[in-house]
Amino acid sequence: MTGTLSLKNVSVTRNRRRILDNINCSLTAGQIVGVIGPNGAGKSTLLGAIAGIVACDGLIRFAGAPIHHAELGFMPQQSQVAADLTVIEVVLLGRHERLGWRVAPDVLEAAGAILAEFGLVDLAPRKIRTLSGGQQQLVMLAQRLLREPRLLLLDEATSALDLAHQMRVFDLLRRYVTRTGALVLFAIHDLNLAGRHADSIMMLGQGGLVGAGAFEAVMTPTTLRDIYGVEAEFLTCRQGRPVILPLSTIEQHSPSKG
Repeated sequence: MTGTLSLKNVSVTRNRRRILDNINCSLTAGQIVGVIGPNGAGKSTLLGAIAGIVACDGLIRFAGAPIHHAELGFMPQQSQVAADLTVIEVVLLGRHERLGWRVAPDVLEAAGAILAEFGLVDLAPRKIRTLSGGQQQLVMLAQRLLREPRLLLLDEATSALDLAHQMRVFDLLRRYVTRTGALVLFAIHDLNLAGRHADSIMMLGQGGLVGAGAFEAVMTPTTLRDIYGVEAEFLTCRQGRPVILPLSTIEQHSPSKG
């Protein structure tokens, strides 16, 4: 898989308020991109616009063409299944275009293999509504990966997971990108996870693009102070990756009266 995701003057207005303002960026395939920014910065809106479910102005292209549903995997924050389905049935819906009256052996084998990768084999016959929130999140991610999308958009897809499962998910995503050359965009609040696992980042702030590129180049004490309102110490772990240690929030002083 090859290609570049191009965003040109992408803007979103909702109720006369500009949520995203002229986002311009080019992201090459074969990498994991962390989409970061404080609450309300527009991360979910941006992923929704790329996925085609949020109306926007501007131009969005992947490999020089409009994004086709068949090459896209999108997992929004609120990603749950209300139907009375088993785990294996939910995962198989990732290939719904190829499902008929009977499930082909190769599709069933692929679904079993991805459940094994996620450590979910024992849960295959369980009803998904009986699982914990974290387990459901893993199942929904497994469903998206079964599609083998060229472009995978994940909105806080590890928010309900413990630390070990978060690390496993990023390891799986890394292997998927290495194997397929896909592009993964991952909206995430945990800056240290983004710094450890993302090849590059997009930082949003107040609806605009603050910066895009290597984590160390975009995430600086100044941007952390200006965009997040936090003072922090920047460290380096033994693998050479950045670690952010928050120290304090920056008090917002009201203008003096008189």
